[in-house]
This record gives sequence, structure tokens and C-alpha cells, in this order.
Amino acid sequence: MKQLSLSLVLVMITASLSGCISDDSVDETLIKDDDTFRNYSIVAPVDTGINVYHDHFRTNETYPEWILNGLGVTMTCDLTFSGTWQERYEADKETCWDNINSTDIVYFPGTKIIGTTPDDNTEIPILDDPSDGHGTAVTGAVLDANPDAIIFFVEGFSDAAVLAAANQPLVDIISTSFGPIGSIPVPGIEDATEIAVVQEKKIHTGAADNSPSPAVQDSTAGPPWSIGISGYAEEGDDQKETMSGSYPDIAADWTQVLPNHDDIDGYHETSGTSFATPRTAGLLSKVIQYLRTESGDFSSGADPEIRSGYLVNGDDMNISQAQIRDALNLSAWYPSFNTWDPLSGTTPVSPVAPCTQIGWGVVNESNVEPMINHLNGNLIQPERPSDVTLCMETNQEIRETYWN
Repeated sequence: MKQLSLSLVLVMITASLSGCISDDSVDETLIKDDDTFRNYSIVAPVDTGINVYHDHFRTNETYPEWILNGLGVTMTCDLTFSGTWQERYEADKETCWDNINSTDIVYFPGTKIIGTTPDDNTEIPILDDPSDGHGTAVTGAVLDANPDAIIFFVEGFSDAAVLAAANQPLVDIISTSFGPIGSIPVPGIEDATEIAVVQEKKIHTGAADNSPSPAVQDSTAGPPWSIGISGYAEEGDDQKETMSGSYPDIAADWTQVLPNHDDIDGYHETSGTSFATPRTAGLLSKVIQYLRTESGDFSSGADPEIRSGYLVNGDDMNISQAQIRDALNLSAWYPSFNTWDPLSGTTPVSPVAPCTQIGWGVVNESNVEPMINHLNGNLIQPERPSDVTLCMETNQEIRETYWN
């Protein structure tokens, strides 16, 4: 994994896993209930498991049959929502957890989660391991960025796990926060993410390592079809997190307060690219969902056969993953060197070639409105300066050469 915090990175170094939209320009009333269900976006975190009992994932919505059928749901687990975490688990063990196998796709009514465990090598399918919690925090970051997202959660760390999301026509974005420690150049999930992006036309956000290692050769963040994400000290001096991959695509929020995996309402502060990455996935899904609402697009995914490879396929508005990625790059920004605090432990963003540190720049909630207005044509974003563009074109060329 891209570990839960810097201290956890050091402990596990030998392990195998490494604001609001302006009311003036974006009308939130566009996102509303409809007879055909509201417009939506589906994000697929691939990780350790998820605490379906946590209040963070609850919803009063019941997803319609056509969405469940589209995702291939084979089983519904009606969860117990009273008592402690352990009491709820014990109450549901016989009717739910003991019955799930690797071929099941499970809907949990009362939550935002549909889940699966294709690898079938876990003690409790889908549910987060009592000794871990990474997947619960990762998914919490997605929903913090877009509370209206639907989660298709996949437990696992393999090609099979990524492909379980890639082969879902309704999934828009796949987010992965695991990979080799130190971004050592070894094979990983790049074959599966290539299928997801190049063949199935989805977006993949991949975590760079929790070290200053270049992201180019990282099997999660490095492939040219993936959006590689490093860390930005948004709660400190607005600079690059030192223990975060270099020369990525973008940098995003490094430290967040996220749900616990072993209770029903607790939270903890944690840091890492593991959480910057799904937060970015959530922001992208928020952009997609808004544009679907604006254009009357009530479906999801970018099925090349049914939706012609468009993530937004509405009335007079067709938007692809490439266009969304371009808007993301145009909206990114560089923090000022002048805010750097030498005692903060961060690395100052250099005024010279900052792209080698944080790629196109920082992406957070402030990027959502400019991306929406660029993609719907209301306000086209200016081109980035030529030195930034050249630096990132070089980055892409290096990645294409390396991974091809």
C-alpha cells in the first residue's frame, strides 16, 4: 500500500504493499431526484476491504434495480444497524458474511456500497480486516470529495481485482492505492489498468509512492494511461510533502480525517498518497456527475459499444476521459514558494521546474468549478505556460517509452 502515514511507512518498509462550488456559476439544484433516479457516478476503490457498518457510508437512498442489474449484483445483504460494530457483525455473520464467495457482487441496502472480492483469499469477503482499515479510509476519501458517488468496492491487490472493476460497464473511475515500496521498477497492475483506460475508456487514479522516488516507473502511478498522484501539504504551508512521489501528474490533499474500520462512527487523521488518490477520484466523479445532470445523461461508465467511449453522453454534450484529464491538467496550480515554512518538514515548491516535483500542480476542491466550466464551454481555461507544458509532455513521452 501507499501506507496510512509516514510512521506506518517506516514500520512496514519491508512489507509487500508499498470547499464548495460557487453558487454563481454552478447550480446545485441541478442534482436532484428523478423518476429515473438521479444522475450519478460510480467510483471503484480497489483495496483491503470496507467497513460497511460505518455511518460515513450510510444513505437513505435505495439504488434501483436497473443499476444493480447493470452492476451484476448477485446477492443482497440487509445489514444490522443497531449495536456495536462487533454486535452488528455477529448478527449478520450467518445470513451475510459466511455466504459470500468470489463470484458474488453484493449490495448493502442503506449504504452507498456494492462490493465484491474476486480473489477469494480473505477471511471475511468485502469487510475490512480488523487489523487493517486501509480500504475503509480510502473509500471515505472518495465520499468526502463526492458524497453522492456510488461505490463499487473491490477487495484485493491483483490484476483480477482491478479487472473486476474494469469489466463493469457502469464504473467511471478506478482508484488504486497500493504498489511496490519505493516505486521499484517491477511489474504490478499496469496490464489491468491499461485495459480499464485504453480499452474500456475509464479513468484510473493511481497513488505514487510515499517516498520522494520518481513516479514514472511506479507500476500504479507511472503508466501513461494512469493519473499518478503525489501529496500536497494542504493543512500546513501549501508545499510538497517530502515523503511523496516526484514528477507525477498532480499532487492532492495528503492529510485527511477519515472513518475507522472497526467501529460505527469514529474517525482518525491519517496521511499519504493512499488518500490523496481516492480524494481526486471523488472530485473527478463530482465533475462527471454534475455534467451528466446538466446534459440529461442518466447512465454511467463509458462503454465503447453503448456510450461510444464517452463518460458524459448527454444532450449536445459528449465528454471523454481524455477531455476530463486535459481539463484536470489545465486547472492544476502551483503553490507559492513564499509560503514555505522551513520547520514544517515539507519540501518547498521550486519556482523553477515545479513540474518535476508535483507535475501539473495541485488539485483540490478549488479545481472542480473551473473544470466544469471548461468542459461545458462556459469558461475555457487558458493554456498552461510553455515551460510547464514542455515539462509534462516530456514526462508523458518518458512514460510512454518506459511502459510500452
